[in-house]
Amino acid sequence: MTGGEPNIKLKFILLNINIQLIFFFTGPLSHYFYLFLEQWVPSSLPLAGLRRLLLDRLIIGPAFLLLFFIVMNFLEGKDLKTLNQKLKASYWSTLKMNWKVWTPFQYINVNYVPVQFRVLFANLVAFFWFTYLASTRK
Repeated sequence: MTGGEPNIKLKFILLNINIQLIFFFTGPLSHYFYLFLEQWVPSSLPLAGLRRLLLDRLIIGPAFLLLFFIVMNFLEGKDLKTLNQKLKASYWSTLKMNWKVWTPFQYINVNYVPVQFRVLFANLVAFFWFTYLASTRK
């Protein structure tokens, strides 16, 4: 083995985990969230787009980010003490970056993308977002 091969293997493992998270975890949760959001905040309500965005950014965004940290900690075989340290060190700064990156995309998603395509749109963005998150976990 050369010096670079383990690093490539680790990157492949992280990419595989990211794909699995999107496909098995965030995809189904997002699907039902968007359906719920469509019923709970119908387009006929005043400021419906802003309400949807705020619900997503202030409730779902932080919750999904926390779940990401928990799932990654579990998949890495780390203990709760390590999770707590990672959360203290990275959660707030990562959440602020989440708001910066995701807010424009989610505004478009919840206001202009048909409900049947919202998960696909979000997952395209999520692929790159999870890559960023994986890099913050080092």
